[in-house]
Amino acid sequence: MTELVASLSTRELVEDLIPKLKATEHFLSDTLTVKLQNCYEPREKLRLKNLKTEFELELTMIRMNLDHLLRRYSDELVAAMDDPEGKGGVLLALDEHEAVAIESIRRLYARSHALQTDSGGSAHE
Repeated sequence: MTELVASLSTRELVEDLIPKLKATEHFLSDTLTVKLQNCYEPREKLRLKNLKTEFELELTMIRMNLDHLLRRYSDELVAAMDDPEGKGGVLLALDEHEAVAIESIRRLYARSHALQTDSGGSAHE
């Protein structure tokens, strides 16, 4: 199992992880939905439905914990966004649930990217 991170910079959160989360959400709402609609093979359709449900559940958990993190550190994040030099050096201490959510963003992004580049293969770990 991957070791969870205990802290995260505001820059990494804003410039790396949130865009990855958005890209994963886009994949789910667009690419995976279209693949599902255009699939006529029953086993593959079931696999895609299960994958979509799995992604949706994981994204719900991520959103809840990310929302918690953003509320806890709202002042620090606003300050980082207003930093004209873009240092983003503030480290955000993550609780256990937030750390799992951060790791889940990375993992789901990698899986969605693999599914997009592998037209027919499975992206299970």
